[in-house]
Amino acid sequence: MKHRLACDILVTGAGGRLAGRLGPVWGAGDTALTTVTVSHGHAGDIRWSPGDPIDVLPRCDTIIALWGITAGDPVALNGNIRLAETAHDLALQLGARRVLHMSSAGIYGPGSNMSETTAQPRPATQYGHAKLRMEQRVARLATNSPVAHCCLRLANVVGADSLAAALTGQNLAQLDRFPDGGGPVRSYIAPGMLARVLAGLAALPPDRLPSVVNVAARHPVAMANLLHAAGRKISWRDAPAEAVQTVTLDVTRLSSALPDVALDADAVAMIEDLKNTQAGS
Repeated sequence: MKHRLACDILVTGAGGRLAGRLGPVWGAGDTALTTVTVSHGHAGDIRWSPGDPIDVLPRCDTIIALWGITAGDPVALNGNIRLAETAHDLALQLGARRVLHMSSAGIYGPGSNMSETTAQPRPATQYGHAKLRMEQRVARLATNSPVAHCCLRLANVVGADSLAAALTGQNLAQLDRFPDGGGPVRSYIAPGMLARVLAGLAALPPDRLPSVVNVAARHPVAMANLLHAAGRKISWRDAPAEAVQTVTLDVTRLSSALPDVALDADAVAMIEDLKNTQAGS
């Protein structure tokens, strides 16, 4: 079987919303690793879908599986399991030593300062349940496999979450105001920082790659501060009884795994990061 020239990282799901934010970072050469992107459409370097012949794909050292199903009923969302299995099979066929799977902080449900070791997964949404099932399948795939697998419990990504339209001025942002007068506080990560985290994990020796890791900036941010930093106006409403003010992640494990990757950024720095990404798109 013939393959194209090797690369460091093969990225699947290049046509997705998250990849749209990361693509300009990799395209600008902001990481030292060579990256080839794959999409079922025309968004990637290579057009490819699961089930297609793999001889169009390059050998690689790492697969970053950005693809995923974010909406639908439980049956549709279980497609995330099949995509994880496909990423594992590709790794075996293309010589990859590690696969990074996009999971979600949503597997935890609401909570503060949640870590991989202290917080039991209690998803509050069908999407969170689906990602937890995907993680469980990945753990089974990793047993006795020559490929190292890491599930990234990803926080909100600036420019690729529910605030995205408001940050670009397409929509007026509406935020909940809680009894203390404040709004929602969340763990976030900006696209440039995320690209550096992914590159850092892709460079780790496989035996040092954590099986699961929270991915976020070190300190949570108020969603209102992101909007203010972007120069956007906010429409406030009284928070409904079921609203959760604070959902945050502990990133001690990530920081320990990647001590040379800076994880500090406030709202202003995150919006600047987003603007830099948009400028490169």
